[in-house]
Amino acid sequence: MDTKINNPKELARLLKVLSVETRVRIVQLLKGRALCVNALAARLNVTQGAVSQHLRFMRDAGLVIDEKRGYFVHYRLNEDTLAAWREEIDRLLDPSHGARSNTKGASKCAAAMKRRKAARSRKS
Repeated sequence: MDTKINNPKELARLLKVLSVETRVRIVQLLKGRALCVNALAARLNVTQGAVSQHLRFMRDAGLVIDEKRGYFVHYRLNEDTLAAWREEIDRLLDPSHGARSNTKGASKCAAAMKRRKAARSRKS
């Protein structure tokens, strides 16, 4: 999976992956170690089926990597994806990133506010 986020739709998909409490808890549990579905289910106090569904969604997004170990599949965080997502979220929340010198929209807002204020003062 390409970890670069190129547009708002892809960024929204990323945030959707992290919008479910159980998935956030899975990320927390997988920090620094790999765990199998059974171990995750026990720690989360949810069914193995529920954990498997969340992991499938997370794997499809590239957030986790599955590794076969004997009879069990262990899951670990994809550090490359995490790094790219962290960068994109930082960029999204950074007020200076993407700031434009074009103030055309801001001047339209200011003009609209002036018109509303003038209209209110005429009514008084």
